[in-house]
Amino acid sequence: MDSVVTRPAVLRLQRGFTTTELMIVVAIMAVLTAIAVPNMRSMIQTQRLRTASFDLNAGLTLARSEAIKRNSTVTMTPGASGWVDGWTVTDSGGNMVGKQDKWTQVAVAGPGTVSFNGMGRLVGPATQFQISSDELSNDKWRCVRLDISGRPVSLVGGCP
Repeated sequence: MDSVVTRPAVLRLQRGFTTTELMIVVAIMAVLTAIAVPNMRSMIQTQRLRTASFDLNAGLTLARSEAIKRNSTVTMTPGASGWVDGWTVTDSGGNMVGKQDKWTQVAVAGPGTVSFNGMGRLVGPATQFQISSDELSNDKWRCVRLDISGRPVSLVGGCP
């Protein structure tokens, strides 16, 4: 007899995945997500604090450089509800030199205002800003300090 290939002997083409294969992939994705989410949240919180401290540092540097450039007093004033609402930088004539918008999910503690004289020196005592997350598990801090010369320095950790 001749060998005849019958229809059941032909390999069937497989299309798609079995339910078991899909369940295994879903389980692996769930485990990887459970591992990644806490680290991602911590990274986002750290980046918010870093951005806020860099913005504050840039605002203080702007105020100081404008005071030197204009050879007059320049003042940095917080928003209505404090530094977290942003700030405005104004010269001695009341002209706005710079502005910062409100931050979200960040708490900022600092002095009432910061002023620089025409030499770029801080008017008043040395001061500092404490920046932290406003979440309950607040374990991340940044500190922006101004010495009497008026230079801002951003530090990781709380202010001493």
